[in-house]
Amino acid sequence: MKTPTKPNRFEKLQEAARVKFKNISLTKQAFIHRSYLNEHKDFRGTSNERLEFLGDVVLSLVVSNHLFENLPKYTEGQLTQLRAALVRTETLAKLAQNLKLGEYLYLSKGEEDSGGRTSRTILANTFEAFVGAIFLDQGQEAVTRFIKKTILDKWQTLAKESVSDNKSRLQEILQRRFHKSPTYKVLSFWGPDHDRHFEVGVFLDTGQLGKGQGKNKQTAAQSAAQDALARLKG
Repeated sequence: MKTPTKPNRFEKLQEAARVKFKNISLTKQAFIHRSYLNEHKDFRGTSNERLEFLGDVVLSLVVSNHLFENLPKYTEGQLTQLRAALVRTETLAKLAQNLKLGEYLYLSKGEEDSGGRTSRTILANTFEAFVGAIFLDQGQEAVTRFIKKTILDKWQTLAKESVSDNKSRLQEILQRRFHKSPTYKVLSFWGPDHDRHFEVGVFLDTGQLGKGQGKNKQTAAQSAAQDALARLKG
């Protein structure tokens, strides 16, 4: 396949990711944004969208399996919320920035000028495409090692960072989709004053979007927002 690349361009990336590709074309394809094809009609290749699709599935499976095996006391709902926190756009974009994936992207001039290399959405999608390329080139064991190194070894930190802004993320999504803001309501509480627990629901109009628990109302509300975000994504 004809590709617009320089020799050995991906050596530093392979060192950072600790992956040595057998087929470098897969690496290259993971960075071809669809906008690039619009300006390069003679390019005989495809964008990274199919690899992104595959990488999304692989990422979800590996993360889900890890959480299932290591958190036996977590309910289905808790596992779903945690997985959503670990594979959300913001998390994947940060991981992509750590690997400097934006430097390897092939973009149209318009996308380049509008900041495509630092776009959270583009970076997150590229990370998924890169995961898909590793899976095809190296297999399940290698891609699991990569995901373990980048996500699973620090899942608690990544999850904590995610929880801190669930309410603002949900607010942004609902405003964009429905031009409305969510409301939060305490559904129940229990325990003595020194060890009180709350359950909070988040609503859009009269429809409940999610619910969560915590040792104070704010923590419970953040958990409810996380639950709502996981359900909206699903």
